[in-house]
Amino acid sequence: HLADHDIPAENPAFGLDTAIRAEVTSEDFDPACHRTIAIMSEYDALPGIGHGCGHNVIAVTGLGAFVALVELIRGTPSAFSGRVVYLGTPAEEGEGGKEIMARAGALEGIDAAVMVHSYIADLVDQVWLGRRQCTVHYRGAAAHASSHPFMGRNALDAAVLAYQGLGLLRQQTPPTDRIHAVLPEGGERPNIIAEAATLQLYVRSQRPATLKALSQRVTEVLQGAALMAGVDVEIDWDSSPATLPVLGNSPLSDRWVLAQRRRGRDPYPAGTVSEVLAASTDFGNVSYRIPGIHPLISITDQDMGLHTRDFAAAAATPQAEAAGVDGAYGLAAVALDYLVDDALAQHVRDDFHAGGGGIAVESYFD
Repeated sequence: HLADHDIPAENPAFGLDTAIRAEVTSEDFDPACHRTIAIMSEYDALPGIGHGCGHNVIAVTGLGAFVALVELIRGTPSAFSGRVVYLGTPAEEGEGGKEIMARAGALEGIDAAVMVHSYIADLVDQVWLGRRQCTVHYRGAAAHASSHPFMGRNALDAAVLAYQGLGLLRQQTPPTDRIHAVLPEGGERPNIIAEAATLQLYVRSQRPATLKALSQRVTEVLQGAALMAGVDVEIDWDSSPATLPVLGNSPLSDRWVLAQRRRGRDPYPAGTVSEVLAASTDFGNVSYRIPGIHPLISITDQDMGLHTRDFAAAAATPQAEAAGVDGAYGLAAVALDYLVDDALAQHVRDDFHAGGGGIAVESYFD
């Protein structure tokens, strides 16, 4: 589609075969006094379900907003001073694509970023939890489970103790914290003391600091299980990059609401939907590096969950297409406001730092 509008693009980009970068710059652009804003698209599909998270809608909103601003400045070169960067960001579903891109320089020279997520309601903001993943390998000693069980050290025991310990830990965690785990390896035969067992888990929390604290508690449970079972343990955090919670930005969110009202929508404020209904996104890693917003736009009137076949069907309806148009308009309008309004840009920076932005994301959990 970028080629259809004679817009050159980098692909692959930032070391990812399916990442995309394009930009449009005003004729008078000066990085010393003008700003750069990124507009992002996601396009992941879910195995066996398809676009059960509506990433097809997310993709076209970002792309449509960028193309609109390209056409605007081509027709009216004085429309804005600054630069707009379009980033197609793959692997949001579990692999932290935006963090991989950021580490490769995707956010260098960018002052703010915007994108929109499809949903069952129009929300200016919603809780998005930070998420880390962990793989735990327990190593014991095999033995005959009947004749010489006392000569073994049961790795499966350690994995089961860890799983139970995580369940008990939930009583002392905030309601928005999440711990979920599976046991993909736990021995080969019942008559052999399990020599090896593997536990895979996710932990999620609402703030970077609480995610770090929860990770430490989980590590202690995993180590304690190994101690009880008398086995060795290897704990591997973040084989794919951790994702941080999303840090909202009130000045940019206010402009999003105004733009959506011009389209006949009226986004609900933050807190309308329960904080318990919270997932994760790698846009959080962007939002703690630079100011950004990640509002939600309704593609259906039905009450349904993300990552379902019902939502995938809803993402291929005229209502979803309308959301794509309204979302593209909203992102373009917010980006344009940010580029031309110096007072707004200062408020955006102030709100970002007041909310705790500007942390060293890549090394935060070291």
